[in-house]
Amino acid sequence: MTGKDKRFPLSLSSVVEKPSRSRSSGTAQAMKVATPQTATQNAAQNVARESRLPDPSNKSAGRTAYAPPSAQRQTPLVSDAIRLAMVARVAKQGVNDAKVLASLEAVPRHLFVEPALASQAYIDASLPIGHHQTISQPYIVARMIEVMRANANGGVLNKVLEIGTGCGYQAAVLSLVAKEVYSIERIKPLHELAKANLRPLRIANIRLQYGDGMLGLPQAAPFDGIILAAAGMEVPQTLLEQMSIGGRLVAPVGARHQVLQLIERTGKFEWTNTTLEDCHFVPLRPGVV
Repeated sequence: MTGKDKRFPLSLSSVVEKPSRSRSSGTAQAMKVATPQTATQNAAQNVARESRLPDPSNKSAGRTAYAPPSAQRQTPLVSDAIRLAMVARVAKQGVNDAKVLASLEAVPRHLFVEPALASQAYIDASLPIGHHQTISQPYIVARMIEVMRANANGGVLNKVLEIGTGCGYQAAVLSLVAKEVYSIERIKPLHELAKANLRPLRIANIRLQYGDGMLGLPQAAPFDGIILAAAGMEVPQTLLEQMSIGGRLVAPVGARHQVLQLIERTGKFEWTNTTLEDCHFVPLRPGVV
């Protein structure tokens, strides 16, 4: 797959309905306030059920368009220019991997946030998704994936594990750079939210799992890349042992002061650790809820 290969080919303007002229400015401002989200509404109202993404294993798959949204769908105006501006900002911040930038440009981030926050979907900031969790800012998503791809295998990622599915956005981006994506979420309503968000897109290479992310997914290991979307005081040894030799793990580490760390597995019992930059994530917790 090249950097130009996009499995989310349709423009944002073709899947987002322009706001009605009859709506008052006060109503438009009110839509920016976070409200409780229903997972099914978030997915079903944004993308028609018949929309389909090509199977990543099928290199001959053509460009497939989303069907028009429901006439009842009301969202703030989101344009291609806004999404491109987001990608340009991320590139300006130092992300250089063309394939990662293309994937970030391809995934419609506004489909993974509450409709009331859709107008803020392309700012470079994290946004609430409920249950004291957030969708990560676009820069940090791109940065972590870029670091994970810069491996000794020329960026080839056969299997990737994501700890902390959240709303499913990062898993969707990962699906464009890896052959198989496994993602674990410990909060049941968020696991269901991610399924609802991703189901209409029919991304064939994502496997969602409800469970304790600190335990990893030994039945699917080893992984060429592992990404943690939550910060612990250290990376669980269980996850380190599920890395393939030559694989890379990228994770935030720390409590009040968090740093992004890169861990590379160099041998059966050998790993190297590199500190990259400051970051801020929700805490990594054990168990399920």
